[in-house]
Amino acid sequence: MEHYLNLVLFAGLAYLVGSFSSAIVTCKIMGIEDPRNTGSNNPGATNVLRHGGKKAAIITLIGDMLKGLIPVLIVSLLQADTLTVALVGLFAFLGHIFPVYYDFKGGKGVATYYGVILAINWQVGLIALLVWLGVAAILKISSLAALVSIFLTPFILWYFSQSVELTAALALMSIIVFWRHKKNIQSLLQGAEVKIGKSSK
Repeated sequence: MEHYLNLVLFAGLAYLVGSFSSAIVTCKIMGIEDPRNTGSNNPGATNVLRHGGKKAAIITLIGDMLKGLIPVLIVSLLQADTLTVALVGLFAFLGHIFPVYYDFKGGKGVATYYGVILAINWQVGLIALLVWLGVAAILKISSLAALVSIFLTPFILWYFSQSVELTAALALMSIIVFWRHKKNIQSLLQGAEVKIGKSSK
């Protein structure tokens, strides 16, 4: 019974941490327009980059990654079981997607996803980031780079860990990321997706 109470407690705390919006807070502090009201209306690093500049985008990116990484890292250091680690990562991610502080309307989850996977397995996280960087460098399309990387990551994690719990949690997160990118996928199919460094219209 105590184990399940701890699991619920850790997952709940991870959700609250994940609900913090690095994009909204960073833009407010730096006097930049709320990312929910400009560009793609998404409170994420890519939209902040287009309308707030590199510094604000980097701060947003780091913040979003840390809120996925820190909760998972903490329970891992506490030697929690695999199911707890998987659920903590999942709920930190869900906090970003459906933040309780912002009417459950959050970002697309990419940076928080990477933070979670880096904490679960840094080797898999590094591979995922390298795939993103490689695709982004060649094609200059952030959303496509993220989708390719996040599609492959659960398979890579399974290869390294053979963990049903961790792989299932990450696969669910990947599905949610694709769902949150449905407009981007439509734009990609139409050849209209905005490239990195360009302003959306």
